[in-house]
Amino acid sequence: MLQGHRGRSLAEKSCVLLSFLFIFVFGACLPSHATVKKSGRPGRVQTGIDVLEAEKFAPLRGKHVGLITNHTGLDALGRSTIETLFHAPGVQLVALFSPEHGIAGKADDKFASSKDPTTGLPTYSLYGESLRPTDEMLAGIDTLVFDVQDAGVRFYTYTSTMAYSMEEAAKHSIAFYVLDRPNLIGGDVIEGPILDSDKTSIVGYYPLPIRYGLTIGELAQFFNAENHINCDLHVIAMKNWHRNYFFESTGIRWVPPSPNLRTVKGSIVYPGIEILQNAGVSVGRGTETPFEEFGAPWMDGFAVADKLNALHQPGLRFVDQPFIPVSGLYAGQRCGGVGIKITDRAAVRSVRTGLEIAVILQKLYPAKFDPAKLLFLIGNAETIRQLQAGVSPEQIVASWSTGLANFDATRHKYFIYK
Repeated sequence: MLQGHRGRSLAEKSCVLLSFLFIFVFGACLPSHATVKKSGRPGRVQTGIDVLEAEKFAPLRGKHVGLITNHTGLDALGRSTIETLFHAPGVQLVALFSPEHGIAGKADDKFASSKDPTTGLPTYSLYGESLRPTDEMLAGIDTLVFDVQDAGVRFYTYTSTMAYSMEEAAKHSIAFYVLDRPNLIGGDVIEGPILDSDKTSIVGYYPLPIRYGLTIGELAQFFNAENHINCDLHVIAMKNWHRNYFFESTGIRWVPPSPNLRTVKGSIVYPGIEILQNAGVSVGRGTETPFEEFGAPWMDGFAVADKLNALHQPGLRFVDQPFIPVSGLYAGQRCGGVGIKITDRAAVRSVRTGLEIAVILQKLYPAKFDPAKLLFLIGNAETIRQLQAGVSPEQIVASWSTGLANFDATRHKYFIYK
C-alpha cells in the first residue's frame, strides 16, 4: 500500500516537472506581446473607424454629424459605421449621405434620396440629382464624416464625391473627418498619364495619374491643399498599415467596394482593363469575374492572348477564355475572350497592360476598336494621339515620366504612412 502511494507521488512529481519544462522552453519562443495580446492577430491593420472607437469617439463628441458612407463602412467586428456612430455616446448622427451605388452598394444607376430603415435618418444621394451635399442636406450639421473604401484609381467616383463634399464643408464652415482605409493596390506604385486639367469630372476630380498610390485620407490632404479647398480637415489615421501592403496584407475582411469590383485580383488589374469598355470591349461585367477577363463577339481570344503572352507582361499570364455576359455590354452574346491570370501582383502594371491590349486590338480589328473612345477614362489627349499614331506602348509610358515624377514629389508631402 505504501509502495503504491509512493509510485503515484513520483508520477505526479514527474508530470509537474515536465509541465514546468514545457512552459519554460516553449514560452520562451513566443513573442513578448503574445501573453498580453487578447484578440486579433499581430500586425492587423486598424482602420480609421477602429481607431475612433478605441478613442471612445472623443473627436466627435458634442458634434452634429453627417456621415458619408456605404456598405464598406465596417469596423473590425463587422459593425457598420452607421450603427456605431448612431449609438456612440455624445455623438448626434443627423443624416446619412451615399456615393455611387448607394448605401447598400448595389445600385448600378443614379438613385434618389431616401430614409434609412434602421435608424430612420434621411439618406441623401450624392449620385442623383446632385453630386454634392446641398444647403438643405447640410442643415443642422456641423461635422461631416467620410468612411468609404475606395479603389486607389483616379476614375473611381468615390474620391470625387469626397472632394465635392469637402468643398461644400469649406463653404459652410463644417469640419470634415476622414476615417482612413487602405489603398487596395498599395501605396508604392504610381502609374498612368496625368489627367488633363480641362477634363475634370466625377471620374476625374483633379490632375492625378490613374494609379496614384495614396490612401483616401492622404488623398484628402492632397486635395485640400493642392486644390485649395482649405476645409477644416481631420484624418483619423489607420494603425499598422504600410505603403507596400496590398489588401491581402491587411487582415481586413474583403468587402467588394462596388457591384463589379468583386475580387482582390480584379482590383489589381482594374486600372488598366476598365479603360477599354468605352471602346466597345466587355471588361467582364455580367460575368463572375469582372476585370479578370475581357472580350467581344468580334474578338479572337486565342489570338489576342497569344500576342499578349509574347510581350511577357510582368506578373501576368493570358489565356483564351470565351464568355457570355448575362448583363451589361454584349449581354447574352458569346464573346471571344481573354482571361487574365496574376502570377506576381507587385510586378503588375495594369495601365501599361491596358495600353498593350489597345494597341493589339487596334491592329487586329481597326474597324471595331476606336482608341479615341478611351479618352473618357484615360483623360489625357496626348496619350490618345500617340495611340492613334501608332506610337509603341513603351514610348507612350516613357512620355508620362515627367508628369509622374512631379506628381510623386508632391504626393510625398501628404504621406501619413511609411
